[in-house]
Amino acid sequence: MPSFATEVKNELARLMYEDACCRTAELAALLRMGATITFGLHHTFGLNFTTGNAAVARKTLQLLKSEGGGVRTEITVSRSRRLKKNNSYSVRVMPAPPVAKLLEHLGFLHDESLNMDSDMGILKKNCCRAAYLRGAFLGGGSVNRPEANYHLELVTGSYGLGNLLYTLMKRMDFPVGFTDRKDVYIVYLKECDAIIDFLAMLQADKAVEAFEIARNIKEVRSQVNRLVNCETANLQKSVDAAGRQLHDIDILKQREGGLAALPERLRETAEARLAEPDASIVELGSILGVSKSGMNHRLRKLHALAVAEESRISGTSGKKEGDPTI
Repeated sequence: MPSFATEVKNELARLMYEDACCRTAELAALLRMGATITFGLHHTFGLNFTTGNAAVARKTLQLLKSEGGGVRTEITVSRSRRLKKNNSYSVRVMPAPPVAKLLEHLGFLHDESLNMDSDMGILKKNCCRAAYLRGAFLGGGSVNRPEANYHLELVTGSYGLGNLLYTLMKRMDFPVGFTDRKDVYIVYLKECDAIIDFLAMLQADKAVEAFEIARNIKEVRSQVNRLVNCETANLQKSVDAAGRQLHDIDILKQREGGLAALPERLRETAEARLAEPDASIVELGSILGVSKSGMNHRLRKLHALAVAEESRISGTSGKKEGDPTI
């Protein structure tokens, strides 16, 4: 089963744009994230782009054909020897004079000098900024399944490119973070709304829908848990209260005359509690035709009598023979 990040990339890789500026911005970001520049004979340039996603490799080839000005490309597939044995796709642009024009078009080459990190020159329009971030995600992005902890990140080996992505997203009002991990730099989002807005900007509509559904389910589950916890707490309070009331009644049974010596209302209340040990205050009141406040008043009276009886018993048992009587 493909990861959620793979599903998002597959969705994004199917998008194509009429505006050449957006295609240029997306290709620039893709190559920044996953390509290296090679050198051939006669001072010619080439490119090697590597990805683990077949759809991203196809998208890169499509963009190179539309924006490359006739550059020669080839693609190779290799299988990893690691445990998961995932395929790796390498898109190669053969070293040739037209590649220099492509690099100049993308902003990678300026006055025969390589521009390694800054692409602000092609990011003046909103559509181009979105396309650039789309390419960055395709080339080095990842996002957790919405059912898990919220986390989206763009990973690059270049501090300059990482800082560019961070600055770009910051200017677009995303609550973005920037950190490093070993030899890579990570631009990340951790808020659900921000991730949804980011994916919506990239036009990953299915991913946005998945996040919305998962968030709604989480909210419903949270509400249910709160209600269950509240009901459990209330139930525990009722059980504890009933236990105290039964204890009070047991003490009052030990008095001279037992429960029969109680005033009629208190006696019927005690007998009702003994008959219905699990009933709530409201249920007891319903049995006796008494309001909740009336039942609470009666039970407090019984408790006061029980406390007084406990004190009397305790005082009596504590007396020694010959103690003076006060």
